[in-house]
Amino acid sequence: MHQYLIELASLMAIFSFGIIAPGADTAMVMRQAIVHGRKAAILTSFGIGTSLMFHVTYTILGLGLIISQSILLFNVIKWAGVAYLVYIGIQSFRAGKVSLDAPIAETAVKAQSAAKGFALGFMANALNPKPVFFFLSIFSTVVSLYTPAMVKFGYGLVMASCLIAWFVAMSFFLTIPRMRASFERASKWINRASGAVFIAFGLKLATEKAG
Repeated sequence: MHQYLIELASLMAIFSFGIIAPGADTAMVMRQAIVHGRKAAILTSFGIGTSLMFHVTYTILGLGLIISQSILLFNVIKWAGVAYLVYIGIQSFRAGKVSLDAPIAETAVKAQSAAKGFALGFMANALNPKPVFFFLSIFSTVVSLYTPAMVKFGYGLVMASCLIAWFVAMSFFLTIPRMRASFERASKWINRASGAVFIAFGLKLATEKAG
């Protein structure tokens, strides 16, 4: 048990930097909170966390190693991710200024279904092949080969929970009335900026190579 606690602490020490580092997931949650409200942002946060467990699960099962060694599989996932991020970026550019006159909860329900909010977060993370290498590297470096698969899965649950908690906290912060009013005034430029971020991350992903 002591060994497992050390492994978990080591994993979290590394993973914590990945949580707070701005990326496409952060931009997605920010835009959801600003444009569609708190509920949509929270659902997207859970989608991102669930997608992280998707990456962890296939890494534990050994599929991550197969993907990392297969140029074809890597490229299929990579270009699907590029297309998705660029599409979301274009949609953000076209959104323009957002009016938030109605209560946030009501706006969120009308503007976006729960399934779509969740799917946006899940797909944005799932179609990124970089977590394959991230989890393969930290698990192979920090976690013993003899650690049971269920324990490794538990590590993944802890990481996913922390990721969800971070983005949910961000969702609440960005939907505080005073913050909301400020973002509404700047919503047109926020949409353009987030669109540029999504497209930039898509182009960056396009340059990633396996190995």
